Amino acid sequence: MQRLTAQVYGLVQGVGYRAFVQAEAQRLGLSGYVRNCMDGSVEVVAEGEPAQLEAFLNALRRGSVGARVREIECIWSEATGEFPYFLIRR
Repeated sequence: MQRLTAQVYGLVQGVGYRAFVQAEAQRLGLSGYVRNCMDGSVEVVAEGEPAQLEAFLNALRRGSVGARVREIECIWSEATGEFPYFLIRR
């Protein structure tokens, strides 16, 4: 198991991006969270198997309808197992 921490930049707030991220994470069997940040970016933390996380990262790049992903900064680390499911944090 691995952890992906991603900071997503671009037009990613107010376009259904967090709901899209949550649906993709659930579809792939990942746990973690997504939340809006004050600077207009979105923070994503996801844990799961490497292949599912790679597919998830591709989905993050694609984004929701209306989103325009400009850049994603990624940090890979070992999973902690602290998340029971994937949620949207406020």
